[in-house]
Amino acid sequence: MSKFHLKAGDTVVVITGKDKGKKGKIISVEPKSGKIVVEKINMVIRHSKPRRQTDIGGRLDKEAALYASKVMRVCPKCGKPTRIGRKVLENGEKSRYCKQCQEIID
Repeated sequence: MSKFHLKAGDTVVVITGKDKGKKGKIISVEPKSGKIVVEKINMVIRHSKPRRQTDIGGRLDKEAALYASKVMRVCPKCGKPTRIGRKVLENGEKSRYCKQCQEIID
């Protein structure tokens, strides 16, 4: 298992693929497979069959997972896609920072 530079709730921009240039918020992170799920990005159609009388069948739009290397974190301070660095603060806490504006992200 490798260290992951993204967390759920981060805003990211897609840098490659069919959704290039789109922004979205991360819904879930899967560090074991190196994939993330971003809302309204990489939409696929899932066909479902009604199993009970109360269920509704048909085509459902759903977000599919994509590799984390295809996205870049958007800095909340400067608003640009950026790489993420890690710092150890004076009090011993680890935090992420924007490599463009050097601001602490969290």
